[in-house]
Amino acid sequence: MERSSAERETPMADRKSYGRTKAGVELTEDVLERLAHEAEDGLEVTKLRRRPGRPAMGSGPAESLPVRLDPELRKALDDRASAEQTTVSDVVREALRCYLKVS
Repeated sequence: MERSSAERETPMADRKSYGRTKAGVELTEDVLERLAHEAEDGLEVTKLRRRPGRPAMGSGPAESLPVRLDPELRKALDDRASAEQTTVSDVVREALRCYLKVS
């Protein structure tokens, strides 16, 4: 990768770094400025890749429901999930389906 003349002349200690990307590219002022300029010009939709999300559940988007459990119930839930080698959420969903008699 060719470095700019400013990068060649500026000692590493004088350049401020803002970390690195997942690919390992150092985030310097120059890199951030170039990325900002590219973003301001607009995104090229064809370069975007679809990222996988959570799998669909049921007939529509799933909804999260926070629930408070006493310590004994939580331990029993954790033990059951561990014994069945599944998640706590799966155990709760199955228990609700059985209790409410829905599939």
